[in-house]
Amino acid sequence: MKSGLYGFLFAMWILILLGGGILVTILGPISISGFGQFNMFIASIIKAIIAIILVVIWILILSKLKNWIFRKEIKS
Repeated sequence: MKSGLYGFLFAMWILILLGGGILVTILGPISISGFGQFNMFIASIIKAIIAIILVVIWILILSKLKNWIFRKEIKS
């Protein structure tokens, strides 16, 4: 039981670190031009949408991992 829980926590921290790294290194420097005074606003909207999509993907991955761990523990 504990190894499954530790695996889940390890995966959760890896996803958090990967997500933070992706957001800082890839999304941070994105800039949009051609919209005049709305350049920063549109860039922020795009960054926010991508960040929300990543969060949803992380939640789905962790949910699948949790279900897999609990099924494995119930069968044991």
